[in-house]
Amino acid sequence: MEDVLVPLIAITTLFLGLPWLIFHYVTKWKQAPKITVEDEKLLDDMFLLARRLEERVQTVERIAAADHPDWKPGLGAPSSPAPYRLERSN
Repeated sequence: MEDVLVPLIAITTLFLGLPWLIFHYVTKWKQAPKITVEDEKLLDDMFLLARRLEERVQTVERIAAADHPDWKPGLGAPSSPAPYRLERSN
């Protein structure tokens, strides 16, 4: 009995269970929400805005550093490398 049951379960799992599991998750993956064109445009606009704001902060920090030599610059100052930079990764 055991000689027949174990191979039967193994073959059933291999040929029915595994494909069902794969197709189940492929279907879930295809139903997942995707980024729309509007969302992508909004993301690009926000990236450009953040980049402009970072440049403005750097300018203000340069001006403050020039006016007050004992002033300590923040993250975006040119005198110290910023550990967190906004860069586009493509």
